[in-house]
Amino acid sequence: MAEIKVREVSSGGDTYGFDVEIVESGSSSRHRVSVGMADYESLTEGLITPRELVEKSFEFLLEREPKESILSSFDLSVIANYFMDYPSLIKDYF
Repeated sequence: MAEIKVREVSSGGDTYGFDVEIVESGSSSRHRVSVGMADYESLTEGLITPRELVEKSFEFLLEREPKESILSSFDLSVIANYFMDYPSLIKDYF
């Protein structure tokens, strides 16, 4: 099981920024993720924090691809471009 470490690095205006480290099988990967306020509200309805949304989104991704395949820097909204069911399934993670 992968360990997902999420650290908020910025918040302001309408965007949150996070550094994410995934540690698994003796190796790790690092990712920079931004989350727009509108995406956060639409995906969570305020039920979890933006940091929790990022963590749950990485759980979602890791069930579908290895950590090495996850983009190193991206906006959370692009997940739906690769996995069209993401917006509807992410709610199952919280």
